[in-house]
Amino acid sequence: MDPNVSSAATSSTLSSTSSPSSTKSWFSGIVRSRSDKSGSPKMASNSSTGGAGDNLGPVVRKNQFRGVLFKYGPNSIQVAFKTGDYTRQVIFIGGLANGFLATPYLEPLAIALDRENWSLVQFLMSSSYSGYGTSSLQQDAKELDQLINYLINNEDSEGVVLLGHSTGCQDIVHYMRTNSACSRAVRSAILQAPVSDREYRATLPQTASLIDLAAKMISEGRGSELMPREADLSSPITANRYQSLCAYNGDDDLFSSDLSDDQLRMRLGHMSCTQCQVIFSMADENVPDYVDKKALVERLCRALGGAEKVEIEYGNHSLSNRVEEVVEAIIDFIKREGPKGWDDPWH
Repeated sequence: MDPNVSSAATSSTLSSTSSPSSTKSWFSGIVRSRSDKSGSPKMASNSSTGGAGDNLGPVVRKNQFRGVLFKYGPNSIQVAFKTGDYTRQVIFIGGLANGFLATPYLEPLAIALDRENWSLVQFLMSSSYSGYGTSSLQQDAKELDQLINYLINNEDSEGVVLLGHSTGCQDIVHYMRTNSACSRAVRSAILQAPVSDREYRATLPQTASLIDLAAKMISEGRGSELMPREADLSSPITANRYQSLCAYNGDDDLFSSDLSDDQLRMRLGHMSCTQCQVIFSMADENVPDYVDKKALVERLCRALGGAEKVEIEYGNHSLSNRVEEVVEAIIDFIKREGPKGWDDPWH
């Protein structure tokens, strides 16, 4: 486990689906006692980081969050971490190989959300870390639905805002197309770095021959089998997932610059029913140099039904060099488009 994640869990209140979040266990009492005894001076000095209720903000120090760790589903990977105890939640959905603490802007975002009485939820799913090669957008959508269902039934959620980073943007678009019951609780969506995995991987010399291999394996009924090691050095990857990410018109092929306006509308047009914001890094290293970024983001926003456009000049893929700008853009959008005493999402 990432030591940073371990630190966050150690200073958190733990809960599970079998124990309501309002129940205080003997274990959570021990954790709180240790935190109070060893860290009271530091907690006081960090009170300015947020948390108007108890003067304890959501971030203790760098790479260390304070909040609740809980299970939202039966599988061992289905764990989530929530800062703040509010009925309005922003769900962060990371990209390939991401998990907890995926981007540098999550810390200041958690602080800013706490000041507005919002919770930030980070979660793990089957595709997290090195699991993406054997998972799919369909599986991601199912697990996202489980998480939202948990928040509605266990946290009295008034509704959620989905924040996708990189391939997490594909998850949002796919999930909203499923029209599942819990998707009605999604009040707005933010797509940060919606870029084409296909166009990026096309710049790698081995991709073309590996796409052919994946197609051959799928035609032989071996789509769930693993590709050769060189297909992805970060994760074992099946032929199905490789084709989805790398082939023209694959399931993940949603944001490519060579798609026509009609093709983009077919892929993204259903999002017009959801308030959307697109945050595009104008120096994204995962976008090939030949792509006209300004033209692309304009076309994406149009295909999404008139999404709000935010261009971050000189920003890289994770916006580690433009943290303040992205947090400001997200907070401004949420304050305008997020839940403000919504009706029951089921009616």
